[in-house]
Amino acid sequence: MKILYCNCTYAKVVPLEVKKDVLRRLSDSGQAFDAVADLCDMSARKDPALNKIASGGCTKIAACYPRAVKWLFHAAGTPVPDEGIKVLNMREDSADNIVRELLT
Repeated sequence: MKILYCNCTYAKVVPLEVKKDVLRRLSDSGQAFDAVADLCDMSARKDPALNKIASGGCTKIAACYPRAVKWLFHAAGTPVPDEGIKVLNMREDSADNIVRELLT
């Protein structure tokens, strides 16, 4: 399982406390994960790293709305597969729920 954490640095749409708590608990868990500053920015720049993420097998992404994340990848020319990637919504869900889903 691969975990990707988006800090949503530029959009500032995810509650700060949720982002901080999820990141801290992921770091404390000992589970390997990747963190990016902002998927929106990566999509706008058509960052090639998005292709690696999209084709990397079973991945869990902590970011914002699942439909938005999928469209960010699509807009960058690297659509995510219909199965194998789960997007967790830090914008609306609690840090407890996000971390539980990421680590199971």
